[in-house]
Amino acid sequence: MRGAGIFGLACAWEMQRRGAKIRVIDTKGVFSGCSGGIVGALAPHVPERWNPKKQFQFEALIRAESFWADIAAASGMETGYARTGRLQPILDEEGLTRARERGEEAKTLWQGKADWNVVRAEEFGDWAPASPSGWLIHETLSARLHPRQAGSALAAAFEAAGGEILIGEAENEGRTLWATGAAGLADLSEDLGKKVGAPIKGQAALLKLDNPDAPQYLAESTHGIPHYDGTLAIGSTTEREYDDPFSIDAQIDEVVARAKLACPALADAPVIDRWAGLRPRSRTRAPMLGPWPGREGQFVANGGFKIGFGISAMVAKTMADLILDGGDQIPERFRVEDNL
Repeated sequence: MRGAGIFGLACAWEMQRRGAKIRVIDTKGVFSGCSGGIVGALAPHVPERWNPKKQFQFEALIRAESFWADIAAASGMETGYARTGRLQPILDEEGLTRARERGEEAKTLWQGKADWNVVRAEEFGDWAPASPSGWLIHETLSARLHPRQAGSALAAAFEAAGGEILIGEAENEGRTLWATGAAGLADLSEDLGKKVGAPIKGQAALLKLDNPDAPQYLAESTHGIPHYDGTLAIGSTTEREYDDPFSIDAQIDEVVARAKLACPALADAPVIDRWAGLRPRSRTRAPMLGPWPGREGQFVANGGFKIGFGISAMVAKTMADLILDGGDQIPERFRVEDNL
């Protein structure tokens, strides 16, 4: 296994507990790339115009609860997982009609396992994001993780199950899964002679605000995620052009300013940390899963971009089924070849 980010370690944990002997190799460390950020949102697409990507994401979000509970039990550590739901403002009458229609769709598509409700904004007091219509969407499928704590717990659970994590360089042995994020996209592109994706820079901020059981919110192109430790993450920029992938600049300050306007409860919350990094985006925007074309016994799990944490539980299952059992359940448009 190459890569100790969310895809690599989630797959390693799933395979190790199925009885495989797994070694994870990473040149920098556990969650040293974009997995070690501060946002940690696990959120769905809207319940309409259903497709394989939305189905995969839905199954992943439902599976996540038991997946992360098992990791917490095996490691004895907090992961920060909680299914707290999400709020979104409804801007006008047209949006209100559409939101109610999606609520009806969710009753079938989400199989009674989560709800998409239309509620009055005043029900959530000053936690409600500003809504011109006075109405909000409150869905109960979204969850959150504390990325860095989840990474530590996942690594500990994997090692407790008998897995090995090697920080540095070593030779590959046996079947190899490449879950190497932004660097892996470059390696794939070079090997296949065509650009299959690109890293997208993101900046995020962490505020001191203690409301761990509150729902996330999505408003004014900002996403606020309350964490269990008395902080709230604000994400994030989407930067296709940049000079320094890890620099912090005024762009994240603008995001924080919009976030505070969107949600009155954030107005006096101080910024205590900022983060920047590169997220791997495939050409199709869908994850890339499956065999590495032309390389026998080598596989790829990449392209999580903004939904990597949210789909990690199903990525782990899908890749374990494929590599250990030969069961190919990769959804339509999720293969490496789809990006060529």
